[in-house]
Amino acid sequence: MKKNYLDKFNLNNKKAYVVGGSGLLGKEIIQQLLENSVKVINLDLKNKKKNTNKKKYSKNYYYHKLDVSDVDNLDSNIEFLIKKFGCPDIFINCSYPVSSEWNLSSFNKNRISNLRKNVDIHQNSYCWSAYKICQKMKEKKILGSVILLNSIYGFLGQNMTLYKNTNLEENMNYSIIKGAILNFSRQLASYYGSSGIRVNSICSGGVKGHVKGLKTKQDKNFIKNYSKICLLGRLALPSEIANSVLFLACGASSYITGTSLVVDGGWSAI
Repeated sequence: MKKNYLDKFNLNNKKAYVVGGSGLLGKEIIQQLLENSVKVINLDLKNKKKNTNKKKYSKNYYYHKLDVSDVDNLDSNIEFLIKKFGCPDIFINCSYPVSSEWNLSSFNKNRISNLRKNVDIHQNSYCWSAYKICQKMKEKKILGSVILLNSIYGFLGQNMTLYKNTNLEENMNYSIIKGAILNFSRQLASYYGSSGIRVNSICSGGVKGHVKGLKTKQDKNFIKNYSKICLLGRLALPSEIANSVLFLACGASSYITGTSLVVDGGWSAI
């Protein structure tokens, strides 16, 4: 009998937790999951339904309010989610929890208290939630896929020319946090690989859309500076990042774990 290789891309009847599902990337990820018949639980502070085509996919879309930055209560919150929705086949974290002083994280403005706070609510929430979900997948004997949204600045130094003539600055906290999450995802992959659980990161470059912490749209000079360096000459669309998430979630990537899938339009190639 002839094999249908497209079956490897089939996500029908899978269950996914999406942390930060109401954000720029989360909305697109959820939309694509729903279009592929995945039962999706959006875990976020706000429920933005308008981009999930609610009427068409209402039977597969669920929302649960979750403050992922509340690290002290992550254990009990995850236990509650497992009891209410069951253990997921796919766990995606695309959240972006930051403190009120996040925009004061440049080398000239940062304080140790600011770093500590953001390490706790961003780095620790990412790492601890991924660990707890991996443990649950192992207990339930689920051959799951854990996908952490990361950045090329998890393994590259920030390019200072990007910020020339913009209202933006470099962010030392960002690089510290993203680097730690990236390496911990490899450690999770190493530990849980024997249980058939895959853990990967997506390291994206610049993405077109609202910048966290800024009330205005993306700086035009930043877009111009980025486009000059990027091989494809533009920022990524949120849908292009979501495409990569779907690939790592499905069986077509069954032999991929412990890696960082770089989706940066060729930025890191030069």
